[in-house]
Amino acid sequence: MNDTSQESPLAKLKRYDDMRPGIPGEHWLTLAAGLGVWWVSRSHRSPVVRTLGMVAATALVGRAASGRDGLAKVLRWLPVGQGIRPM
Repeated sequence: MNDTSQESPLAKLKRYDDMRPGIPGEHWLTLAAGLGVWWVSRSHRSPVVRTLGMVAATALVGRAASGRDGLAKVLRWLPVGQGIRPM
């Protein structure tokens, strides 16, 4: 049997993401999306919407900082980022 048939949907998504070419500035767009989600949802009346907005914003900012072509790779070139190791 094929190994991919037993693969979880999350593993398939990660494999697809690793195979696709990166978009220039992708980490900056992801960071902006995360901040945008937080900005829009932070003052909503519903605590559920505020919580889901914070979760989504945290995931997007985390992706921008640590994902493929993420900010961690950019920050390594700065003096304060010398201790950052590639993932």
